[in-house]
Amino acid sequence: MTLVESPAVAVRSPRVEQAWAVLDTVLDPEVPALSVCELGIVREVIEHDDDLEVVLTPTYSGCPATELIEQLVREAVDAAGLGPARTTLRRAPAWTTDWIGEAARRKLREYGIAPPGHLVADGAVPIRLHLHRNAETVACPRCGSADTERLSAFGATACKALYRCIACREPFEHFKPI
Repeated sequence: MTLVESPAVAVRSPRVEQAWAVLDTVLDPEVPALSVCELGIVREVIEHDDDLEVVLTPTYSGCPATELIEQLVREAVDAAGLGPARTTLRRAPAWTTDWIGEAARRKLREYGIAPPGHLVADGAVPIRLHLHRNAETVACPRCGSADTERLSAFGATACKALYRCIACREPFEHFKPI
């Protein structure tokens, strides 16, 4: 389970700990193999005197699932008796696929979606001026072959691309690194 902790919070209250556990059961509506915590969308849980504030960073600013995710998060916290809950959207820093942990990448692969590669290595900040073709090899999540081809820049959602494995001939989606 990947949890992002606020650097200002050294010790969490039991209520906040319970909220994190509940939020880890809230599945992403577009990628139901992962929770909103595993995707790194939940950034922080803040306990106030009268409510819990759940800070979310959408995967991208135009994500059509953002409102639904906010609703699911509030409902889950309230249903667990930890609310009332409110959500706050934090768009900076922008969400990145580097916030997806290794266990979640394994779950994506098992679900049939090729996980994104890592963008940041050793603290470097990637700069992309123009990408002519795939910078990375996308391995088939079914057979593991690297002999794949991109069929479309967009899959079922804008954050995924459609690929086909040449080895096993199966189509699959690739979660784009952003």
